[in-house]
Amino acid sequence: MAHSRGDKEYLGIDTTALVAYLDYNHPYHRRVEKLRQRAVAINPTIIHEAYHSLVFKMKWDPNEAKVTLGELIADKNNLFLNQTMQTTRLGLLLAVKYGLGGRDALILANFLSSNILNIVTFDQDLIKLKSVSHGKRTLKIQSP
Repeated sequence: MAHSRGDKEYLGIDTTALVAYLDYNHPYHRRVEKLRQRAVAINPTIIHEAYHSLVFKMKWDPNEAKVTLGELIADKNNLFLNQTMQTTRLGLLLAVKYGLGGRDALILANFLSSNILNIVTFDQDLIKLKSVSHGKRTLKIQSP
């Protein structure tokens, strides 16, 4: 998905943008093709939400979705973020502070706690927030 570069600044990618990127038939695919030029950050919640969307909404073969997402995880140019108890607690704090659902809060907490500065999404509720902050860290949220 990304070209190898030194000193990368990773771009967080939400499930909605990832699914559009992976599925060539998705109506927003052309809007996210430029992600090939970026090193992206992903986490377990995004991978599993993407699997669900690809298989149950976009009607992909389950094995094809598993293989494609497995390749994305294995790509050394991308950053795969683990989730910890600290991330989970921050997610709960963000959920209350910003009125977020649990999965969105966990995704944003994971990026925020990993020093990711920007995330792209098609989720209008997240885009309206423009950013989330905790302590000295701020994560900017934008449309692709």
